[in-house]
Amino acid sequence: MLRYSNLGSLTRFTFDNLLPQGRSGNPINQEQFRRAYEAAKAFAAEAKGWLILAGPSGCGKTHLAAAIANERVSHGQPAFFISTPDLLERLRSAFGPNSEIPYDEFFDRVRNAPLLLLDDLGAQTSTPWAKEKLDQLLNHRFNSELPTVIVTTTPIEQLEDRIRSRLTDPNLCHIYAVEEKQALLEYSWGPEFELQKSMTFDKFDWRRVNLLPEQRQNLEQAFRLALSFAKSPEGWLVFMGITGCGKTHLAAAIANYRYQANQPVLFVVVPEFLDHLRSTFSPESKVSYDQLFERVKTAPLLILDDFGEQSTTPWAREKLYQVINYRYNARLATVITTRYSLQEILEEIEDSVSSRLVDIKISTPFNIIAPDYRGDLRSSQKKTPRTGRKGRWS
Repeated sequence: MLRYSNLGSLTRFTFDNLLPQGRSGNPINQEQFRRAYEAAKAFAAEAKGWLILAGPSGCGKTHLAAAIANERVSHGQPAFFISTPDLLERLRSAFGPNSEIPYDEFFDRVRNAPLLLLDDLGAQTSTPWAKEKLDQLLNHRFNSELPTVIVTTTPIEQLEDRIRSRLTDPNLCHIYAVEEKQALLEYSWGPEFELQKSMTFDKFDWRRVNLLPEQRQNLEQAFRLALSFAKSPEGWLVFMGITGCGKTHLAAAIANYRYQANQPVLFVVVPEFLDHLRSTFSPESKVSYDQLFERVKTAPLLILDDFGEQSTTPWAREKLYQVINYRYNARLATVITTRYSLQEILEEIEDSVSSRLVDIKISTPFNIIAPDYRGDLRSSQKKTPRTGRKGRWS
């Protein structure tokens, strides 16, 4: 029965070594975890219906699910534990001639497991085939009312419509938020963003000196577009323009506006993000690859600065495509800045990415035609060396 459970090293996760209030120092999170803990204990005693555990990475959801499985196994009750990405990978490999178990047999085993514990729902690659398999699995268990535990870091409202409709059915499912939606402390300026912290809308001057009327009007339009997006982030906003035109300032101003409203937003410089992602493979890394990647992929509002400046290795292209594709399918609010023009995006970026960046159903591309502000700054400093303007531009 232990072999059947597929728990592996997760046999160490039990209720005995789990704090009933969780590890968060936040009283609100402690109370939420306590409710989830009590629900998990009750489910382990009588597995009935669906138990949904939602929350950010590292808050204890997987421990709770594994504890349920271990408790059931210890009392001679079968339980099958598997992560969603692993499930789909094993289904794919089951088609191979060297597979230990035929595809149909393995899929039927999962579909009809007396108790299924499905970890990391939402972390899988959203291919049509993957969606079909998950829909078949969840639809069968939903209609048969088979006991199921589902763990997800993706907010319920951002899951696929058919999956969400099942998980929110009050007659069968009980949802527990293990922690507040992505603790806001995770979304704040790091020490490497001292410059961006000062880039607010108040400090953005679209009336820059030495601008042609057309350029000044264009910069004002960009300003008002960014401010409107900051007030109500929806869809994608893509700022294009040369270095120093103001696009990074506007993107950072959106982040600062949201922070002031106590709303989560994640600001990422694309080349640095990929460097950080590579560094997580080091044994000395303090954050896992999955944690960092999921945090960027699923952020309620993500700002990708300097898109197109990254190395163009196959690995880098794959990681960026996964982020872009996930956010495109989930319709998550996103701001992108790039030195590429619209024509260059279409010609030089892979179709799988460029088609999403310019899709007018979700994206608003805007080309800033203002020149590099530093030319204005140098001109101003020459004219008024003692009182030259500083800190006014991105």
